Formats: sequence, C-alpha cells, structure tokens
Amino acid sequence: MSRSIKAELIEIAQNLPEDCTYEDMQYQLYVRTKIQRGIEEAQAGHVVPHEEVKQRFAERWAAK
Repeated sequence: MSRSIKAELIEIAQNLPEDCTYEDMQYQLYVRTKIQRGIEEAQAGHVVPHEEVKQRFAERWAAK
C-alpha cells in the first residue's frame, strides 16, 4: 500500500531546512510528482527499451 499524499507532504516539510521558501517546497513537490508519474508510466508498460533509445539517438545524430 502506498503512503498517503499527506504523509508525503509531511516528510517533505520535515526534510526541508527551517529557512526554506515556498519555492523550495514547490520544487520538492514538482520533483516528487514527476518521479511518481514516471514510476506509474513504467508500471503501465509505457517505456522504451534502452537499446531502442540508443538506436533512435544514433539514427538521429547520423542524419545531422
């Protein structure tokens, strides 16, 4: 079972320094959101194999 959003927010707040800004908190929330979205996408199978990524980049750079 995953932790609640409230628990995640509390953890983020506890790990920030006392003199943090609202922007610091927003950045931490942004990073956590992006990481969570990436995990969910990977679990849903929406990924590209590493070898395919390498091939795509090789083709792209060869065309330039």
